[in-house]
Amino acid sequence: MSAARIILIRAVNVGGAKLPMARLREIAAELGAVDVSTYIASGNLLCTPPGNPDAFDRALEQALTDEFGYVREAISRTPAEIAQALNDYPFGDAPHGHLYFLAGTPDPAAAEAFCATDFGGGEQLQIIGNNLHINYPDGAGTTKLTPARIAKALGVTGTGRNLRTSAKLVELAC
Repeated sequence: MSAARIILIRAVNVGGAKLPMARLREIAAELGAVDVSTYIASGNLLCTPPGNPDAFDRALEQALTDEFGYVREAISRTPAEIAQALNDYPFGDAPHGHLYFLAGTPDPAAAEAFCATDFGGGEQLQIIGNNLHINYPDGAGTTKLTPARIAKALGVTGTGRNLRTSAKLVELAC
């Protein structure tokens, strides 16, 4: 399979926001995408969308809202962009490393202040372009670094994936 985009849907199949992956694939195909597949049940869609990728992402968001009644962002990258983010990961072989894919590029001053914030778990943070690189030394399960805090501090939403999942998505897309 050769997917032109990896689309990450924020916060599905947690907290009551159910999204069957079979239905996600169907919706993507109904919107004109080809080479459609998903990986694990956490909103990872691989496909080649028709036309403008940003327009496809917004149409996908609207279709999910229309059908399921919740609002979730669709944040997409090319496989090469995710591979580059993995290559840029600044914290070495961190066992609890994550990439948090942002919906936009945050203001540099906001990014600097955010990365200097102590969230109490020893997290290491660095923003490179439109990706937040995170090392959770004690694991992500106990952190106070929540999606809401990230969005408020940076002024952009996003969605996170661990390094292993990110690498697998690139592998599947190529």
